[in-house]
Amino acid sequence: MQRIIKTINKKRLVRYKDGAEMYSMGMNKFQALAKDAGAILKIDRLVLVDLDVFDKYLESFRVM
Repeated sequence: MQRIIKTINKKRLVRYKDGAEMYSMGMNKFQALAKDAGAILKIDRLVLVDLDVFDKYLESFRVM
């Protein structure tokens, strides 16, 4: 049997739907967190989230 290995391509910029799926959360929550993080880029009607900025923001919620 042949094994299929899924490669993960690390994207820097994603749309809301893709980001919410990547982080296993609802789209509304992802949108709110991205906005709070200042990670949103708007080009006309296209909205992208910068995952580098978003990841740094999420790290601020780490519980020690």
